[in-house]
Amino acid sequence: MGTGLTQVYTGEGKGKTSAAVGLALRALSRGRTVAFLQFFKPLRGGELDLLKEHRPASLVLRFPGGHPAFQRGRPARRNGNRSILFRKDLARAARLIKSGRYDIVILDEILIALRDGLLDEAELINLVSSRPGSVELVLTGRGATPAICRAADLVTEMRSIKHPFDSGQAPRKGIEY
Repeated sequence: MGTGLTQVYTGEGKGKTSAAVGLALRALSRGRTVAFLQFFKPLRGGELDLLKEHRPASLVLRFPGGHPAFQRGRPARRNGNRSILFRKDLARAARLIKSGRYDIVILDEILIALRDGLLDEAELINLVSSRPGSVELVLTGRGATPAICRAADLVTEMRSIKHPFDSGQAPRKGIEY
């Protein structure tokens, strides 16, 4: 694949996970291997089903540290047990990144854990700087810090201008999930 980069998809708008999934599907169609690790969202959604079908070229994994907190809103800052879970999840992600098994590693919603104080910025920057040069690393989630943006090679900010959720429309199967 050549030189891997670090990409960040952030912002208050819709589309961060979808952009990462699109990248994963494109990579799989070109014979690349992909690890897609979700830190907060439940593993549901049509595009994730497509990723799961590509085993063993792809790994789709939801870490246990985040899912209940995502369902109930923002987790408590620096909750001791939850923070320990996220640190373990980050260490597991680091092992996968360094394993050489994957061309692309996507850490979906990892920036939420950073925003909510469940991970230290230095820990995540260390992960970015220590990734093997051949691995493409993608970080998604709201609240990318200036330091994370400086450490990345590509940063995209999704901005919401208007969304049907604002007027009470429920998520639609096949469109939002």
